[in-house]
Amino acid sequence: MLIGLYALAAGGVVGLAGAGALRLLRGRSILVHVLVLLAVTVLAVVAGVATVAHAMFLSAHDLWVVLVTVTASAVISLAVGAVFGSRLAASAVWAQAARDRERHLEAGRRELVAWVSHDLRTPLAGLRAMAEALEDRVIDDPDTVDEYHRRIRIETDRMTQLVDDLFELSRINAGALHLVPTRVPLSEIVSDAIAGVAPLAASRRIRLVAADSHWPLVWAGERELTRIVSNLLINSVRYTPADGTVHIAAGHEHGSVWLAVSDTCGGIPDSDLGRVFDVAFRGERARTPGTDGSGGGGLGLAIVRGLVEAHGGRVGVRNTGPGCQFEVHLPAPAGF
Repeated sequence: MLIGLYALAAGGVVGLAGAGALRLLRGRSILVHVLVLLAVTVLAVVAGVATVAHAMFLSAHDLWVVLVTVTASAVISLAVGAVFGSRLAASAVWAQAARDRERHLEAGRRELVAWVSHDLRTPLAGLRAMAEALEDRVIDDPDTVDEYHRRIRIETDRMTQLVDDLFELSRINAGALHLVPTRVPLSEIVSDAIAGVAPLAASRRIRLVAADSHWPLVWAGERELTRIVSNLLINSVRYTPADGTVHIAAGHEHGSVWLAVSDTCGGIPDSDLGRVFDVAFRGERARTPGTDGSGGGGLGLAIVRGLVEAHGGRVGVRNTGPGCQFEVHLPAPAGF
């Protein structure tokens, strides 16, 4: 009983010290806590054995043998425990990150459904009202009839674009996007994208300016790259006030190609910078679709991020003086 009390007292002292250490380290990582718990457990056993060995009045030689044996066992236990403890901590962190990501995605899906429901219900109600007015011949003025036809076409085009964005985003999220990367001249992609966005920019009196510098080749899927550039240009045009400028440039550095789209939108609030590429996120000015049908569904930049990451690249945004700049980094062709 006395030997048991000695071992209990020695282990208790180590345990109390370990509890104090854990309290001081409560804000540290899971790995630190696992290692401290492991060390406390092993040291409690070592302290108990050493105390008991000393209390039994062993000879100096026998006491030394016991201490060496216990120390060797403690070192092995700590080493093995540290390896598996780090794996356990990594698994716990990964599981927590996965849960956080799932909650984030679920919140994004709910927000997306709400936005899409709003963006489809509103134009459908307007289309129904205009179609009924035309069908019942409530409207017979030629100018008004032409305006109704124009509005029907605009709303139809906008809903078609929204459905296309949803399909593209679903392919990205489902992993069904099959890239066929080739050596793509970035100058041709940018030229086609500018031509496609030019009517919208002209209607808003916004200048589209492309740099005169050398345009590099990109290792990417041509269709996906076109979508990336077009979405970035459309986004900048939508947010830039009248008589503003949207500038696009490109270059290469350290084995990658960068593409930058800058505008004079006035900048993005710091609180929104981290959410710009989230699904269904839209700034205040974009919540109500414009009369030209250019209002977005909050999916364009989310599609950009998905396509860029599918190529193994990265995309970011930052404020630059009178506006903001979106910068995309994509792989360069081999030997470029």
